[in-house]
Amino acid sequence: MKRTAYTIAFTILTGVVFAQTENVPDTTRFNLKTTEILIIDHAGHDEGDEDIDTIDAAPDSETKRKLEAHWAGLDFGFNMLTDGSFGTSFANYPYWENDPARSMTWNLNLLEHKFGIVKEYVGITTGLGFSWNQYAFSDNYILSASNDTLTAFIDTVNVYSKNKLKASYLTVPLLLEFCTSANNDKSFYLAAGVVGGVRLTSKIKRAGEFDGKEFKQELKGIYGLNPFKLDATVRMGYGSWGAFATYSLMPLFDTAKTTEVYPLTFGLSLNF
Repeated sequence: MKRTAYTIAFTILTGVVFAQTENVPDTTRFNLKTTEILIIDHAGHDEGDEDIDTIDAAPDSETKRKLEAHWAGLDFGFNMLTDGSFGTSFANYPYWENDPARSMTWNLNLLEHKFGIVKEYVGITTGLGFSWNQYAFSDNYILSASNDTLTAFIDTVNVYSKNKLKASYLTVPLLLEFCTSANNDKSFYLAAGVVGGVRLTSKIKRAGEFDGKEFKQELKGIYGLNPFKLDATVRMGYGSWGAFATYSLMPLFDTAKTTEVYPLTFGLSLNF
């Protein structure tokens, strides 16, 4: 009798299965206490169609959030040349007393990565960027560079509307960063550290007038510039906007050719 009862029950269950399959041709589910039976019907589907049964896994609470840094973006600032004591006067080298209002810096910081120390609030930031710097001379000074010396003299013939030394660098930062939120749009941040650089290009760019005619000059050269730079920096702000300042820890020029000159830069940042 038991076998007969099981046979009847199985027959009824099978009939219910096919009846429900006809009503819902794609997927049929049966719950038998703690067990769920899932039947997928591929009939009637064109070749190439797929039935995908997806089981959403519970979110892993241990999954690490991607840490957002405050390096990638665009910087714009102004350069001031200083001596080793943060002074801006050069008694024996007056040509290094540049015009800060026309001495600008553009930084394009493309790559960033933040290594977390205390969740998203404290971390080490590094990355990659490019820096374009220019230093405007005053009083029509003309740089004169040789293998042994770097000096300048005043041009008493030409009148210059533009007279700048320009240099570009590949830069890599190493910053200790603090922020108040994992959401960059609503976070105050403070970062301090160093930015190293390798000089890529350098040149003198001039524009002016001679004998009633305008002229432009672009003269490529090293001009006594050091091949590397290392700047101390501080960056701070809120959300996408911030301010930064850098001070060179290495002289801008080869000190065997001229006096020690250290650029001081300050400006604004737009973070990507």
